[in-house]
Amino acid sequence: MIHFRELLPEDAEGVAAVERESFPTPWSREDFWREASNDFACYIVALEDAEIIGFGGCWISFEEAQVTNIALTSAQRGRGLGKVLMTRLMCAAAARGAERMTLEVRPSNTPALRLYEGLGFTAIGVRKKYYQDNDEDAILMWHTKLKEFVNERCAGETDARD
Repeated sequence: MIHFRELLPEDAEGVAAVERESFPTPWSREDFWREASNDFACYIVALEDAEIIGFGGCWISFEEAQVTNIALTSAQRGRGLGKVLMTRLMCAAAARGAERMTLEVRPSNTPALRLYEGLGFTAIGVRKKYYQDNDEDAILMWHTKLKEFVNERCAGETDARD
């Protein structure tokens, strides 16, 4: 059974393992350990039984949330869990006062682009040579109606700590 909760410091190794599997320039275990105690960070982990199978995070400053990373193990991709995880993250950020959310995504990451568009994000620009591993540009996306999203999609969501 899959459940979701807030990131805890003891999750750092499991989250870092998902990160290593998912990104060419991954964050370290120590980075996630610090994020777990960062008052400006909001992270959700997805677990199957006790195993971390995914996570998503953002930094919240005033009314804006900046998605830092979201990932699932390769075995979990393509099953709709990314949408559930991202929705949980959006709900958690809104619960902490965020009214808008932004993120960057690779133009080559078609599944992620479709996911974000389906959740109400709009492309508003390009960050040239954003990704250090290959100098790929990033599409800058914004969701400017997080409160409306929450009212429509988060009413039935359980707390991320469940």
